Amino acid sequence: MRVAIIGAGLAGLTCAYELGQRGGGAVDAGGAVDALNVDVYEATDRIGGKLYTVPFEGGPTDMGAEAFMARRADAVEFFRELGLGESLVEPSGLGSLVYLDGRTESLPRGGIMGIPSTSEGVAHLVSAETAARIDAESEREGFAWTVGGDMNVGALVRERYGDEVVDNIVTSLLGGVYSCAADDLGVRATIPQLADEFDRLVREQGAEQGSLHGTVHLSTAVRNLENARKQLPTGQGAVFNAFRDGYQELYETLAEASGASIYIDAFISGIARQGDGFTLKGGERDEDGRDRVYDKIVLAVPAPTAALLLKQIAPDVAAELKSVQLANSAVVGMRFATDEGLPQNSGVLVAAGEQDVRAKAFTLSSRKWPHLAERGGALVRASFGRFGDDVAIRADEDDLVDWALDDLQTVTGFDGRAAGLEEIYVQRWFGGLPRFDEQHLSTVARVKELLLHDAPSIRVTGAWASGVGVPAVIADARAVVKHLL
Repeated sequence: MRVAIIGAGLAGLTCAYELGQRGGGAVDAGGAVDALNVDVYEATDRIGGKLYTVPFEGGPTDMGAEAFMARRADAVEFFRELGLGESLVEPSGLGSLVYLDGRTESLPRGGIMGIPSTSEGVAHLVSAETAARIDAESEREGFAWTVGGDMNVGALVRERYGDEVVDNIVTSLLGGVYSCAADDLGVRATIPQLADEFDRLVREQGAEQGSLHGTVHLSTAVRNLENARKQLPTGQGAVFNAFRDGYQELYETLAEASGASIYIDAFISGIARQGDGFTLKGGERDEDGRDRVYDKIVLAVPAPTAALLLKQIAPDVAAELKSVQLANSAVVGMRFATDEGLPQNSGVLVAAGEQDVRAKAFTLSSRKWPHLAERGGALVRASFGRFGDDVAIRADEDDLVDWALDDLQTVTGFDGRAAGLEEIYVQRWFGGLPRFDEQHLSTVARVKELLLHDAPSIRVTGAWASGVGVPAVIADARAVVKHLL
């Protein structure tokens, strides 16, 4: 059996590794083992995709994702399986700030992705009127919710709590994760635990009738989740972990351990049927000079790229995929000679609508991660761009660096130029993340269902298909391989 994986990001490399672990491949009905050959095609000049560790003189530094949810035991177990358990490090635990109305304030630690259950933790970020509205939410008539459904995060929170909670808190948090405002995101698509609690509350109401429709209160659901979190056993370690030498440890290990043939600078522009198999336009040729024929294909690429590749052989799938839109962003990594004057915080988020800064967030990496602080000096990442703006595309590199330095001083008071700017790296993420709106999950479900019908030997995976976060991408990729064979 010959398998082609298009895309050598985390999803594609995880698929390659899983296929490699299966050794002989699939077993047919007669019990015979079909030998497995895997080719991975990557259009760019490197592997890793949206994980990217750059070689700063001060040490390896991530310019894409930098951490993962360590409470995902399946991911931690997978990293240990790869021999990377000793590379995992924990953050300092310092709190974050939010920049609002020309000042910095402590970011609330409670709530769910910035959505509070009471005004107690957010009163310093909203007006007295909004605080009263939050506290009175459970006394109002509840909002309609359908089990298994979804709603727009921004619209829901604005209706229940008011605009200030969305603009000052929720968009700041979600924007850092999804490169989108709360008004561009779905509850179930981005805060699934909250959607699950809404489901539970509706089922609780209609337990006898089995109703899938009901009314719920936002503050009640958030409070229930907060209480459940308090009941968790202590001593579980930090919520997030990172890799001591960056995510290169992960993607390089996966590539080496996979045993697959990996081709970089290999742009695949189309897929064609060839008998019971497929050929790739731009793919490898066999010794006889003919296009290599593949039995199975995994598309570990962004949704728009998958749509183009499937246009000829699965046009209905391609049409569905066109509805998935992407957000562009940019990261400016900066290393300074000294950290004197840098706040004792892990980062600063910028509230929506701030006119005097262009950055959406700063990660004070050498404050957040003790292993980076050990290098000396200061390491800071500035992030730009949310869905709908074109700053990552139109701004030139010098402007991004100047904005990063100027905004860092405006927001924190830290003068990076005076501190000695020793290294800079600008990374643009064109289409870095999909917009996980309230229709996204249903779109993904339809894509997978149609693909099973129209091209059952082809699978899709990646952040758009699995959800944001390294553990989610890994889990989806492993499941894809299981079902592919």
